[in-house]
Amino acid sequence: MRLAMTLLVRDEEDILEAHLRYHFAAGVDFVIATDNRSEDGTKEILRAHEREGRLLLFEEDGDNYDQGRWVTRMARLAATEHGADWVINSDADEFWWPDEGDLKAVFEAVPPTHLAVKARIRNFVPRPPSTEPFFRSMTARVREPTTKGATTEPRREPAAKVCHRALRDIELGRGNHAAFRRRLFWRRRLPAPRAPLTVLHFPVRSYAQFANKIEKTGAAMARNGKLPAASKAWPARVLYEAFLRGELKAHYERLVCDDDAIRAGIADGTLVLDQRLRDRLDVLGLGESGQPS
Repeated sequence: MRLAMTLLVRDEEDILEAHLRYHFAAGVDFVIATDNRSEDGTKEILRAHEREGRLLLFEEDGDNYDQGRWVTRMARLAATEHGADWVINSDADEFWWPDEGDLKAVFEAVPPTHLAVKARIRNFVPRPPSTEPFFRSMTARVREPTTKGATTEPRREPAAKVCHRALRDIELGRGNHAAFRRRLFWRRRLPAPRAPLTVLHFPVRSYAQFANKIEKTGAAMARNGKLPAASKAWPARVLYEAFLRGELKAHYERLVCDDDAIRAGIADGTLVLDQRLRDRLDVLGLGESGQPS
C-alpha cells in the first residue's frame, strides 16, 4: 500500500515540523503540499523535506480561500502521478492517530466496497503563553464534544474529517469534511463510514497564531465571490468580524485554560488528559523547541 497525504498550509512554522515527522513515522509515504502565501518559515520547512524526496511542494499565490480546488488538485495528483492507494487530506494542526497499529493498517482493513472513511476529531484546548512547544503544554482535550462549531473553538466539535481511496475524479468539499466523485454532469458524495481513527486537533496554540489565522482567512473569504451566502455565518467569518471590531483578544482569552480550569474540567468530565502526541514526538526526537534535536 502507498499512502499519500495532501497538506494546505499558511504560516504554520510552529507546528509543521512536528506534523510532518509524526505522519512519516505513522505510515505516510509521500506528502503533496501547497503553501498559500506563507510569510514565516513554513516554506523553508517544506523545502527541506522536499529535498529529502518525500514531499512535493506547490506554491499558490491566490488569496481568495479557494481551498477546495487546491486540495482537489493535490488529491488527484496523488492518484494519477504518485501511485497512491489512499489519500489523507490534512491541515497542519491535525494529527491522524490510529486506534491500533499504524495508519496503513487502518486503511488496509477497509472493505474494498468502501471508497472513503471518516475520522472523529478531538480538540485540544489552548493554554496560557509558554516557551514550550505546543505538544508539551497542550495535553488536555475535550472528552466527548457534542456541539458542532468552529475549528477555532476547541470546546466544540467540527464535522468529521474524510479520507478516501486514490481516485482520478475525486473532489473535496470545504474543510475536507466530505469527498465526492465528479463526472461531467454530476457529482456524487461518497459514503464514509467511521474508521478506527482519531484526528488530534490543535487549532489554537497562541494568540499570535490565532489572530493571524483569523485575519488572513477571514479577509480571503471576503474576497471570494463564489462562496455561498451561508458563508457569512461560518465561524471563520464570524471571528473575522470580531477581529475587525477589536474583540478577538477577549474571545481568545475565554478559550484559554489555565491549570485550575484544566483540573476543574477533568473533575467534571468535560476534559481529559491526553499525552499521546507528546510522548510520540518525544520518541521521534523533537526537543524542547519543537524542532529536531
